[in-house]
Amino acid sequence: MKYYFALLSLVFFVTCSAFSQEKVVKYTVSSGETINQIALKFKVTPYDIYALNPDARSGVKPNTVLLIPTTVSKNGAAKTEVPKANVVSNSKEIIYEVQPKETFYSLEKKFGVSDEALKAANPGLEKTGVQIGQKLVIPAKGAAPKTNSAVAKATKEKGAEKYVYHDVVAKETKFSIAKEYNTTIADLEKRNPEIVSNLPVGYRLTIKGTAPKTENSAPVAHVAKPAEAPKKVTTYMEYQVKPKETFYSLGRTFHITQEELTELNPSLSEGVKEGMVLKVPSGYLAPTPIIAQAVPVEKAAEKPIANAGSGGISVLEKVKSETVSADPEVIELTKKKGQTDRKKMVLLLPFNLAKMQNDTTSTANRIKNDKFLNMTLDFYSGAMMAIDSAKTLKLPIDVSIYDSGETKTASNVSGLIAQNKLQDASAVIGPFYQTNAETTANSLRLYNVPVISPLSKDTANPIDNLYQSIPTNDVVKNAVFDYMRAKNGNIVAVVDKKKESVISYIKQNQKGVVFAALSETGGLDVANLKSLLLPNRMNYVVMETGNTAMVKTTIKALLDAQKSCQVQLVILEPNSTLDTDEISFENLIKLKLMYPSVTRESDEQGVLIFEKEYRLKNKVNPNTYATRGFDVTFDTMMRLVQGKTYQETADLMTTEQVDNKFQYYKKEDGGHANKGVYILYYDSDLTLKVAN
Repeated sequence: MKYYFALLSLVFFVTCSAFSQEKVVKYTVSSGETINQIALKFKVTPYDIYALNPDARSGVKPNTVLLIPTTVSKNGAAKTEVPKANVVSNSKEIIYEVQPKETFYSLEKKFGVSDEALKAANPGLEKTGVQIGQKLVIPAKGAAPKTNSAVAKATKEKGAEKYVYHDVVAKETKFSIAKEYNTTIADLEKRNPEIVSNLPVGYRLTIKGTAPKTENSAPVAHVAKPAEAPKKVTTYMEYQVKPKETFYSLGRTFHITQEELTELNPSLSEGVKEGMVLKVPSGYLAPTPIIAQAVPVEKAAEKPIANAGSGGISVLEKVKSETVSADPEVIELTKKKGQTDRKKMVLLLPFNLAKMQNDTTSTANRIKNDKFLNMTLDFYSGAMMAIDSAKTLKLPIDVSIYDSGETKTASNVSGLIAQNKLQDASAVIGPFYQTNAETTANSLRLYNVPVISPLSKDTANPIDNLYQSIPTNDVVKNAVFDYMRAKNGNIVAVVDKKKESVISYIKQNQKGVVFAALSETGGLDVANLKSLLLPNRMNYVVMETGNTAMVKTTIKALLDAQKSCQVQLVILEPNSTLDTDEISFENLIKLKLMYPSVTRESDEQGVLIFEKEYRLKNKVNPNTYATRGFDVTFDTMMRLVQGKTYQETADLMTTEQVDNKFQYYKKEDGGHANKGVYILYYDSDLTLKVAN
């Protein structure tokens, strides 16, 4: 027994010694703690914690034991490492590398120097701000502000390690951003821990690297003379804390330390709590969810939304104070030259105002928590941009917007029809839910009013006046197979056994496609795949699997096959496995990864103008629903002023808007559907392009 006890003691001692040498400590997670909070507590980065605890990337639970990196002092006590400042030869100044979360204020407090002295010793700070990894000259206490050779040297050293900012836009990935700035995904995540689990659109990344070159590229930082630097005045605003926000995330958003934030908001001494209203610097507010502005919304069953484009009124707050009028107010857009008959367009949007008025939940909380309402407001904000554009073009269209009061199985459309609100419409956009759109189309069928379903991907029932504006999943898949056949391609499918629906779809709808054989264990038979590739034709290999090993095996086989034949990799739908560090983005570029999509990426002048105007009006980049709202609304209005019926334009015209293509076709069993699909591929310059 003593032997086993001695052995156990030895193992325990060796383990403790190992952890001591590894410079880590064990920490047990408390209830409600996040990785960011723990990182802040130990003065390390979340990336450092993830490096030792990979499973923590998916979240941590109470009582989970984490390994936390530290350094060890001479007496053996664990402590975090304090960055050292290098003393310049004149011993009056030091060169210091900026650490995460540090600001002007914290550096001035840390070294006991004035704001003027710090900025005078580091020309250009007024414009660039303090950036992680930046090397600053710290003047001696009481030293007069001056610039000298040490400043020039520091500036030169900084030039070797430039830090730039990048605002994430829709459809960008960590791979494309890392490639664009000549850095790595690991470095991106280390400097921006919030993107480890996802990459939010609009998030501002701090990047160590060089800005991508453009024809009129300018230096990242401009050095200004100290005398010319205007004194910066900090202004403040109120900010409501969102779910899961922490000291760390607030610090990154507002460029402020925990100490500064607590000094401004003493209530934070008890921790960050959802719903708190904080005083924060007003210059760094990150994009927030759109709260549609521009139109007062009234009780839509009585009266449509009026004065579209007037601006300045928060929709959902205005609702509660509006009076009811029996006569609807519509948008009087000036007549277009040559047009004499005015058209009437109706938007049916699910604001669900009646339900909201009977609910005790505040408008702010509802907007924060109701995803369907946020989607509605985003769509609405895009639609209002389209209405403003139509007004600028002086289209002869009157627009009425009503609350459809929707649930998945019901709406108040029947009430609107009973009040004779919809029967004389030239076109109706909405409702959102497919069943409600079909019910509306059936009700207006006798009046020959076209009803456009704006968001549903479901296959529609055959109703003559119903127009399905989003291509169904099968239509999207069919489009890429049609493209490959049009190019006389040899189509080979690599599909794992778990993708039964894909196997069934290809066998039933895509005759002539050959399947690569799988091994007994379910892996790819590489020799068989290569034997199916033809040397004198383009070989399109459709890969459908979420298995990382099969993905890597397939890519390796195709890269090897490129030595003797033409090969292009194809996927039918988004594949999250391809967006991981294990899959080389460079290899996907070499294989010109191709896939079908209902939206595109475009740098056309009209697209850029829309995005710019939307940002100016809504203070945020347009998301998918906002762009969809613009595209469907503007496309409908333009079809109404062509001197033809909506159905005639649908049968004759294919149109493109910001993100979407509208190529309607008449279905055999009745009604219209959209087959406007883009075939996109990654080109060698790392951009997404539309295949011809």
